[in-house]
Amino acid sequence: MSFEVSASALEAQRIRMDVIANNIANAQSTRTEDGGPYRRRAVVFEAVGGGGNRFRRMLESAEMDRVAGSGVRVARIVEAQGPEAFIEVYDPTNPDADSEGIVRKPNIRVVDEMVNLIDASRAYEANITALNTTRQINNKTLEIGRTA
Repeated sequence: MSFEVSASALEAQRIRMDVIANNIANAQSTRTEDGGPYRRRAVVFEAVGGGGNRFRRMLESAEMDRVAGSGVRVARIVEAQGPEAFIEVYDPTNPDADSEGIVRKPNIRVVDEMVNLIDASRAYEANITALNTTRQINNKTLEIGRTA
């Protein structure tokens, strides 16, 4: 169970890091395949399991089992919407400038994205540590079983 929880968290954080890296890479993109400027994206997580019949079965199958869920997953990736999704910059030399010389660029603050990337990286590392700890505990349990 613990392996699946950590694995789901590793996958979710990897996706988050990919999305953040994409935001940083496109911080100055004024044109996408859809025609408009790039829109900042964010990952929305949701808990997996822990409710309904699965939780009831877990409680029935293990007296002291206090696991409240089965991990995390990416529920969706959302794009920035509305006028706050873009900033307007005066640059009449830009090919994407309108008739007044205004260019719409993504409202992406690279410093904020770097902070988010560090946070995702730390969460990824924490889940690797949890995974390794679970592995060590399982190995110790097997050793105890062999000597008894």
